Amino acid sequence: MTYKGIIFDFNGTLYWDSAKHKQAWKEFSKIIRGTEFSDEEMVHHMFGRTNEEIIEYAIGRKPAPEMVEKYGQEKEALYRQRALNDSENFHLAKGAVEFLDFLKKREIPRTIATMSDKVNVDFYFENFDLAKWFDIDKVVYADGIVPSKPAPDIYQIAAKNLGLEPKECIVVEDAISGIKSASSAGIGKIIAICSEEPYEFYLNMPEVSEIIRDFDEFDRSLFC
Repeated sequence: MTYKGIIFDFNGTLYWDSAKHKQAWKEFSKIIRGTEFSDEEMVHHMFGRTNEEIIEYAIGRKPAPEMVEKYGQEKEALYRQRALNDSENFHLAKGAVEFLDFLKKREIPRTIATMSDKVNVDFYFENFDLAKWFDIDKVVYADGIVPSKPAPDIYQIAAKNLGLEPKECIVVEDAISGIKSASSAGIGKIIAICSEEPYEFYLNMPEVSEIIRDFDEFDRSLFC
């Protein structure tokens, strides 16, 4: 089967920054609850979630909006500074530029569906020149309205923004919550990319159709 469009998660997918988010949240979890998040908690309660949901999990109750704003913005500022300081790794994933050029040349509809907020989305567009490949008005991000992954809404909206049915789209994801979100949305094909987890991590996930280690391995014939 061939597909008409593609939707990318961003963090840990197009930009391999999961470790930086982990470091920032571990630091803030000490402030919030006195102990660091474990790696297992990171996998199941952080990736694909909003800042509000992560803070709620950490403190065990609904946080006040002021707490979400304060801790969320402090954490994101720390994360962005870590990203800028790591100039060696401050670039899109291996093979991503060439693959995005391929999609653009063939006019294949594409967008991003991320649980990052608008400040971070603007940061990525500015530093990675994403406007070369993506229309920012079609990007779906954490705006306080869209439910976080694993709810299906974000990928349903992204497909609609492309003028396509979810079943006509491919999604590239790295997180469990994102994979479940795409599956619940009825996405036609879900490809897992091994940015943080090993290849074997995805082997027993029925939602995953294919596993790649980087974008050089992406099968371009899926669009031909």
